Amino acid sequence: MTTRGTGSDAWWESKQGPEWSREGEERCRVTFWWRDPAGSETTSSIQHVWIYITGVTDHHQRARPQSLSRIPGTDVWFWQTTLNANWRGSYCLIPSENAHDFAESAFTGEEPDRVALREGWRRLLAHAVADPLNPLSWRGGRGHAVSALEMPDAPEQPGWHAPQETPFTPPTCIHWRSARLGNKRRVWIYTTGEESAAERPLAVLLDGQFWAQSMPVWPVLAALTQEGKLPPAVYLLVDSTDNAQRSVELPCNASFWQALQEELLPQVKAQAPFSDDPARTVVAGQSFGGLAALYAGLNWPERFGCVLSQSGSFWWPHRGAQQDGVVIDQIKANSVQPQSLRIVLEAGAREPLIFRVNQSLYSLLQPTAAAVFWRPTDGGHDALCWRGGLTAGLMTLWQPLIDAGR
Repeated sequence: MTTRGTGSDAWWESKQGPEWSREGEERCRVTFWWRDPAGSETTSSIQHVWIYITGVTDHHQRARPQSLSRIPGTDVWFWQTTLNANWRGSYCLIPSENAHDFAESAFTGEEPDRVALREGWRRLLAHAVADPLNPLSWRGGRGHAVSALEMPDAPEQPGWHAPQETPFTPPTCIHWRSARLGNKRRVWIYTTGEESAAERPLAVLLDGQFWAQSMPVWPVLAALTQEGKLPPAVYLLVDSTDNAQRSVELPCNASFWQALQEELLPQVKAQAPFSDDPARTVVAGQSFGGLAALYAGLNWPERFGCVLSQSGSFWWPHRGAQQDGVVIDQIKANSVQPQSLRIVLEAGAREPLIFRVNQSLYSLLQPTAAAVFWRPTDGGHDALCWRGGLTAGLMTLWQPLIDAGR
């Protein structure tokens, strides 16, 4: 690993983030780097540089947390792993001066104590940083900085590699004060294209603050519309405000959806008219938002005819998945009717619980829904994967409109 000049300014200037090389057709060897600002071990108090790779070394994995290692006598820390050539995901680094961030008692059994691991990572992630060598960084859904990594065969993400200079009409941000819910929040209204306003389809994007601010979707939607891959549409991005409110409103909350239909949609429609046709209406979300999206479609199919669920938390409210979640119970009991719905289900193989429960849900929906599309990915619980699934899912759900030239 050590070469002449390792750790010199010129050596560091050659680093632009993780480096990879192929190991056969299907695997890549990846090296991560971090430069210790305090120098070598003689001047620095850093004991660990934890690496949190979503779906690889995160709290979903039943394995010891991984730290970069220092090259003695230098300011260089590194860590290597092997990833599938089609892998895509986000990661962050957590420098720590503590010798024991995770209790050794968490590793005394045959498998690590998942509760202890989860708690240890929760404490550490408050101090996570993006990779300073990697220009592709943003603030992730959990609030900490993350960086992007894509292997050479990662699947296409429609629109996301289009020039970010694509012209678009800026969104309008309004405040929705809900009498039914007793709260207020931001809502972004974004329109594309010049089609007749009364016929424009509608997409409701949950966790709208992420797609409005952390990973802005505006130029992406504009580019895909200009290319004819999406119809002219109205996009409604609904802020979830904070984790406490999100955890109440998104998991199978009838009051939230009644308020959205009775209060918000009329307010938005007066400003940006759209179609009332459920076949033209998508509700999309991730994690609890993915659960909420299908819940809305199943319970109000006359309004929400298209569902895009990514990494949906269909285990809810039973995290251990020893019992069926609420939505699966509804389907098994025939208390909801999926027959009219077009549904896209997406989940990552590296989020084991969510992947398994989505597979089970797909099997239940396949014989009943008008159309259900199952899209497994080689990823984790990760917005870097979701962004491509969001645009691909919209394209799939609105494909009949594109085909009909409407």
